Amino acid sequence: MINRILIRIKVLQIVYAYYQNGNKDLKTAENELLFSLQKSYDLYHYFLLLIVETTRLQKRVLDNRKNKYVPTQEELNPNTRFVDNRFAAQVEANESLLAYVKDNGISWNNEEDFVKSVLDIILNSDIYADYLADANDSYEADRDFWRIVFKKLICGNEEIESYLEDKSIYWNDDIEIVQTFTLKTIKKFSEKEGSKQPLLPMFKDQDDQDFAIKLFRQSLLKGSEYRERIQKHMKNWESERIANMDQIIMQVALAEIMNFPSIPVNVSLNEYIDTAKYYSTPKSGNFINGILDSVVTELKNERLLIKD
Repeated sequence: MINRILIRIKVLQIVYAYYQNGNKDLKTAENELLFSLQKSYDLYHYFLLLIVETTRLQKRVLDNRKNKYVPTQEELNPNTRFVDNRFAAQVEANESLLAYVKDNGISWNNEEDFVKSVLDIILNSDIYADYLADANDSYEADRDFWRIVFKKLICGNEEIESYLEDKSIYWNDDIEIVQTFTLKTIKKFSEKEGSKQPLLPMFKDQDDQDFAIKLFRQSLLKGSEYRERIQKHMKNWESERIANMDQIIMQVALAEIMNFPSIPVNVSLNEYIDTAKYYSTPKSGNFINGILDSVVTELKNERLLIKD
């Protein structure tokens, strides 16, 4: 689930923090990277758990209305399609989700106000009204309802994203990426899988996990070497006027270019140039592209870099 785009972002953040805090403890910083990646995986499970918690909350609301002293006919006989949603019930019973929740202690138990705000967004939407009116009462319709809810009401919702960013500083740059993987998971659910429906693993494979650790270590262990080479190509620039994040981005980019033979140079360059547009200054992308292009040319001329 944690792809290389997110890994690069996390490595940049931890390398930046490593130089900022002045502690220079490599092992501590590496543990912080692993913890940060774990928090991204937590968020994936929190999103799935949100489907369960909004359903449970609505069931409590309907039960409370039924048990009023003088309930109305509508309160005694509510439309229960939302709380009877088969896909939501399958998510609630999912063995992988239940195990992760138990092992990592994640829940929305103390955040009912947030869960209610999400539920209100859903219940007040045309998507919900259309779902209640839909004659197609099937598992597929139930799953499609939650797919559309997630895609159109949860993904990109500023109120929800702001709440999540406040809940964990580790999620500030994760939300959009993790949302896409949650949406993919919803689409993959199958009724026949029941409670054994597989969820996405933390890493696609061992290579991605190794990539995270190696990129981080090489960025720091050879940091002085990479910075010195980068500095040679910044002679026309006043170093104090260059954003510190630009230098970090180039340092990590060079670590990737030099230590991962299977990743084409242009792929690495494009990834870090795109990252610079979001995490540094508006002009950083072009600046970083120019400097790294010169560094790569020099390395190839010195036959220290032999790949396209």
